[in-house]
Amino acid sequence: MTDLLERSSELAALDRLLAESAAGGRVAVVSGEAGAGKSTLAAAFAEAAGPRAQTLWGACDPLLTPRALGPLHDIARRLGGTLRERIAAGARAEVFDLLLEALDRPPQAARPVVVLEDLHWADEATLDMVVFLGRRLALCRALLLITYREEEIGTDHRLRAVLAGLPPGLVRRVTLPPLTPAAVGELARRAGRPASEVYDVTGGNPLLVTEVLAAPARDVPATVRDLVLSRVAALSPEAREVAHLVSVVPSQSGVVVDRLDAVEECLDRGVLTARGNGVAFRHELLRRAVEESLSPVRRSALHAEILAGHAGRAGVEPARMVHHAHHAGDTAAVLHWAPIAARRAASLGAYRQAAAHYLQALPLLPSPAPTLGPETARERAALLEDYSVAAYHGGLTPEALEARREALALRTALGDEVRVGENLRWISRLSWWLGRPGEARDAGFRAVEVLEAQAAGRELAAAYSNLSQLFMLRHEVERAIGWGVRATELARRLGDLDTEVHALVNIGSAKTLAGDVEGIGELRRAHELALAAGLDDHAGRALVNLASFAVDGYELTVAGETLERIIPFLVARDLDGYVRHLLGHRARLHLARGDWDAASRDAEQALDGPPQPGGAVVPAMVVQAVLKARRGSPDALEAAQAAADHGYPTGEAQFLCPAAIALAEAHWLAGDVERAAIEAKKGLAVAERFGQKWFVGELAFWLWRCGGERTPGAATPFRLLIDGDWRGAAAFWQERDCPYARAEALAHGDEAAVTEAVRIFDRLGATARSRVLRADLRERGRPVPRGPRRPSGTGLTARQHEVLVLLAEGLSNADIAARLTVSAKTVDHHVSAILAKLGVSSRGRAAVVARELNIGNSPHVPDQRKP
Repeated sequence: MTDLLERSSELAALDRLLAESAAGGRVAVVSGEAGAGKSTLAAAFAEAAGPRAQTLWGACDPLLTPRALGPLHDIARRLGGTLRERIAAGARAEVFDLLLEALDRPPQAARPVVVLEDLHWADEATLDMVVFLGRRLALCRALLLITYREEEIGTDHRLRAVLAGLPPGLVRRVTLPPLTPAAVGELARRAGRPASEVYDVTGGNPLLVTEVLAAPARDVPATVRDLVLSRVAALSPEAREVAHLVSVVPSQSGVVVDRLDAVEECLDRGVLTARGNGVAFRHELLRRAVEESLSPVRRSALHAEILAGHAGRAGVEPARMVHHAHHAGDTAAVLHWAPIAARRAASLGAYRQAAAHYLQALPLLPSPAPTLGPETARERAALLEDYSVAAYHGGLTPEALEARREALALRTALGDEVRVGENLRWISRLSWWLGRPGEARDAGFRAVEVLEAQAAGRELAAAYSNLSQLFMLRHEVERAIGWGVRATELARRLGDLDTEVHALVNIGSAKTLAGDVEGIGELRRAHELALAAGLDDHAGRALVNLASFAVDGYELTVAGETLERIIPFLVARDLDGYVRHLLGHRARLHLARGDWDAASRDAEQALDGPPQPGGAVVPAMVVQAVLKARRGSPDALEAAQAAADHGYPTGEAQFLCPAAIALAEAHWLAGDVERAAIEAKKGLAVAERFGQKWFVGELAFWLWRCGGERTPGAATPFRLLIDGDWRGAAAFWQERDCPYARAEALAHGDEAAVTEAVRIFDRLGATARSRVLRADLRERGRPVPRGPRRPSGTGLTARQHEVLVLLAEGLSNADIAARLTVSAKTVDHHVSAILAKLGVSSRGRAAVVARELNIGNSPHVPDQRKP
């Protein structure tokens, strides 16, 4: 950009954010079309900030497959020290912490500014880093400046979800529009050019304006391609060759070219610009225009030249080598570099990028055929197996299973029985994730059968542990522990800590399911053991199991503590499948505790991503369905049926039973008692077979409510209610901080209890349930409590109105929580929402507003008037 015209307000906005970061981190999100001047704005801001800022630059490149944590590599080179050493070693979680530590300890009097450019090209690990920083930025005084092209991110681009998840109060969005005709006219006047002609050609795009004004006055090219090619054509053959060579390197960093005179000519003519120790095009649009002007043969030759020039150099980035090898058509180089790049990406938690690298190599080896040579077959099988692991961790389970099946066929043809057994064990695991438990058990037993015929090795120990896991998931506790013990004994003899920890997680999980409190401690110890050994998947699974079991059994304190600990761990390690699954369980926790807004947010986040077969997202689907049913949404039955369609085929209690409960409740609230009973019976049969007393209890309650008989084996609160002890059931749920369940118990009580139940349903926004209860009271000729009153014009919900009344009375959050029988954390959320909706910054101001609005009687006080 020749001049930063019409960008003063944007610069001022960035400067304000830098100043505000003194009180806690801030995020600037700068967007615009290609050539809008995003990088120029960032550079001008950094220059204006001067010594007030320590600017750390990182950029994403349009490589065939993005380099994992590419921007952080750029930043690490600037910071040096431990961060640079550890990122080279692939220690992802550690380097995230090291970056945060560097931001928290900047040079004296300087504020850290992290500039991440072109995030539309970012890899998954880089986007996870943005999420990591966004959640922690408030703890350090730094500014995160993000740039991206609006036209490059579609509705399903993950960057959209990442940006939406940044803390709203810390973020300022800056959109760069094209320059106005007046601004273009001013720049044209300075260059002695006709203003209208320049604007007509460029549309106000700053990059194009700059290029047009740099072109000869007699010839105004119509496109950016014409602009740059006309300039390249004027170079000497040697300089033109340098420009062509640089054009095939999509990079924000400079390309080192050992042709000094030719390089100087490119710089003097404005074709290239100095960048670090090398040269580059000023903009990606200019580079791409030159690259696309080359014939395919010429491009391939230039990529080959770059590839040869980097071979044997220290510190070469494997992802770049894959890019050049692919475009050079060098099969041997792709087969060499792709696995290296994949392993590097996987070590940094960028599993999808790792899978993409393997996919570059696989087509270069012949597909299975009768004439396939054994060496090629082994090489292809190994690539398929490595790809399967990366795809599994990246949430691409169907692709992972398909690869394993092809690898199994190759290993079978080769007679490699150990690898056959290993692939069968993986097929078992992947089949379970896809909701095929029968296929999982068949493959699991076949794996053991094959491997027991070989010398006992790690593969057999893993196969034993896999069966232990499958039986644990079916609540067959004794068989789970038996196979788990066999696995741990063999693994310890072999020194196989990986399998030992996997089996320990299975044993601890089985004990926890059986109600043995020792299981909780064993799961926590397994987590710590896995953590110390760097076994992230096992460390995650130990607490994933503990959290989900705790939610199932309404051990909500244990569940909350575990979820708070494990979800950040999983996010930092890109274990997306686990994260989405656990967000569904956290949504169930919020649902039980009456924080329905938080429940809805978690459920939406869990479901916001590629479709996942099997039961992984059933918990989130169940929460969405239950909220819709209780709130009276017209699509409640459709949502509940969708959850059942995902959960029922698995045959697993953990997925099938919650879906059956949601569908039964939705039908009951819709007035279809007969269909509600049918769904409750379906779920109850599975819950009883698995011996899951909490699912048995809730499904037995729904069956009883629909007129069915009492069912033995129900968990305490459901048994109490079915037996007529509504007070005992209500007290149980009050102790567990479960307002909706408490209201359900009170709804079966005396007049005062029913009145309180109606109040609770109203506070929660359970309009459908409240409507059913009021209709029942009218039918029986009993008093019907009046509906909730909300102050007009504030946008507060009934519950927030109630909290505001108590807040105005001077009660603390803890006192309000005790008065309303909810958690203090829930009250914290409500108070934050109240302050935002009233547009005030303190509790005191909120109380003043409450008095000004004459907000008085809290709706939790029983209203004795008849309706």
